[in-house]
Amino acid sequence: MTTKQIDYCIELARTLNFSRAAENLFVSQPTFSYQIRLLEEEIGFSVFERSGKGAALTPAGAQFVSYLSGMRQDLKRAIEQGQNFSARYADSITVCMMVRQALYLLPEAMRLFAETEPAVQITPSFRYENSMEAFLAGHADVVFALKEQTRQVQGIAVHDLFESRIYLITGRDDPLARKDLVTEEDLYGRTLMVGGGSPAALRAVQHRLISSGRIEYFNSTDHDTTLTNVAAGRGVCLAPGFLNDHSGQFAWIPFDCRESFSCVLCTHRDDRRSSLRAFVDLLKKLYREAVAIPL
Repeated sequence: MTTKQIDYCIELARTLNFSRAAENLFVSQPTFSYQIRLLEEEIGFSVFERSGKGAALTPAGAQFVSYLSGMRQDLKRAIEQGQNFSARYADSITVCMMVRQALYLLPEAMRLFAETEPAVQITPSFRYENSMEAFLAGHADVVFALKEQTRQVQGIAVHDLFESRIYLITGRDDPLARKDLVTEEDLYGRTLMVGGGSPAALRAVQHRLISSGRIEYFNSTDHDTTLTNVAAGRGVCLAPGFLNDHSGQFAWIPFDCRESFSCVLCTHRDDRRSSLRAFVDLLKKLYREAVAIPL
C-alpha cells in the first residue's frame, strides 16, 4: 500500500464520487480507479461499494478509512519533523516528562543550549503515564523521574537534579493562602483531595493526615481533576513542588513534613554523546542556581 493509494482512498471516502475524487487529486479517473482496486486487492476486502451513482463505504471500509486517516496524519507529522530535522540539525535529544511543568527550567535550558549547540535539536516528549517504560524502550534519550523509580533499573545513568518538597494547594482567597507554612493542625476540619496517582511519599503524608480522624478526604482520579475540585472550593490538596506551573492560579504553601521527592534525570548508560552530557549538565546547573523558584 503506497501513500498515494492511501490519499486516494481517503479522498474517495470524503467525496464518494470517483470522478470528483480523481479531479481533486489531479489524476485521470481510470488511474484513480485502478489504484483503489489495487489497494482493495492487497488488503483483501472491499472498502467501497460501486454503483451508477458513485461509491459508498462498506462497514469494514468505514472502519478502515477511519484508522487510515489517523495513520496518514501521523505519517504527515513524521515526514514534516524529518524534513525539519534534516534541514537544520545533525543530532537530536528527546526529553521525556510526565507533565510539562515537571522541568520548569527546560525552555531556558533549550534556549541556552541552542547558543552553543545549534546543530542539536532538543525535543520535549510528554507521557502522563509510563514515562520510564517509554524511556527504557528507547523512545527517549533523557527522562525526568523520581529517584525511587530508578532503584534496581539496569542500564541507566542517574543524575541528581533537585529535591522537591510537599506543598498545600488552595484557592488564592483561602485563609491558608496567607500562611508561610501549613501544619497538620491547620487542615483539621478541611477536606483533603487524595489519590490521583500520588507518589509513595505523598501517599504516606495523606495517610497520616487521614488517620488523625480530624480531616475529611475525597478521592480524586488524577491531578487535573484534583485542581478542578480545588478551584471549585471542594477541598484542598497536597502536591509535589515539581507540579507547580507557576501560573499564579493557585496558592502553593509549603507543608510542614519530613517527606520530599528526589528528582533526577536518567540517561542510557551506553549513550556517551558529549552533547547529551552537556545538556544534562546545563539543566543541573540551572536548577542549582534557581534558589528563588519553589521546588
